[in-house]
Amino acid sequence: MDQVQPLEGKLMDADLTSGAMWYGTFLISTVCHEAAHAWSASRLGDDTAAKGGQVTLNPLPHIRREPIGMVAVPLVSWFSGGWIIGWASTPYNRQWAEDNPRKAAVMALAGPSTNLALALAAALAIRLGYEWGVFGEPSPVNMSHLATTGSNGIMEFVARILSIFLSLNLLLCVFNLVPVPPLDGSRAPLLFLPKGAATAYADFTRNGVFRFVGLLAAWKLIPLIFPQILRGALGLLYYP
Repeated sequence: MDQVQPLEGKLMDADLTSGAMWYGTFLISTVCHEAAHAWSASRLGDDTAAKGGQVTLNPLPHIRREPIGMVAVPLVSWFSGGWIIGWASTPYNRQWAEDNPRKAAVMALAGPSTNLALALAAALAIRLGYEWGVFGEPSPVNMSHLATTGSNGIMEFVARILSIFLSLNLLLCVFNLVPVPPLDGSRAPLLFLPKGAATAYADFTRNGVFRFVGLLAAWKLIPLIFPQILRGALGLLYYP
C-alpha cells in the first residue's frame, strides 16, 4: 500500500528493524485472521479447515497452504518497496456455504472482526500508556509511529510495535470489509438475503471477472478512505 499517505510523513520506516516488526506483525495478524475463519467454520458445521489443521495460531499450517502469499511476496515487497503486501486463505466446503449462507457470512466476517479486535487492543494499550505518562503523541506521525516515548529504550520499541499492530490490523479490517468479491465484506449481504437470493448472489460473486474487478476497486478505494480512518483513530488515542 505504498500509495496510502495516511498522516504527515512517510507511510512506514524502511529500515531492517522496522521491516522485521512489520513482517512479524503481518504474520501474527494474518494467522489470527485465518484461524478465526477456520474456527468459526468448524463451530458452524464445516470442518474442512479443521481437518487441514488451520484452527490454530501456529503459523506453519497457514504458511504451508500459502507460502508465496505469506512469505515470499511480503518479504520481496518490503525489500523492494519498503511496504508489506501478502495474502492467505482458509479452505471451506462450498456446498456447506451454499446450503448455509448466513453461517458462511459469519465465517467470512470472523476474519476482519478479529483484526478489529487486535487493533482495539493495541489502541487501548496506547491510550493507557498515554494516560499513565508512558507514551506521547509523536511528530511527525506515520503508521509505525502512532505513539512515542521520546527515547530509544525498550518502551520505544513497545510503542512502535503497538503502533504497527494498530495500523496494520485496522488496515486489514477495513480492506477486507470492502463489500466487493472476493473480499470478506462481500459476504455480508448473505446475512440478510433469503436463501434463493443468497444463492444467486453467491454464484455472482464467484465469477472470476468480478473478483478481479473487486480487488482492483478495493485497491483504488483504500488509499482514499484509510487515511481518514487512521486520522480519526489517532484523534481517539490522544483526545477525550
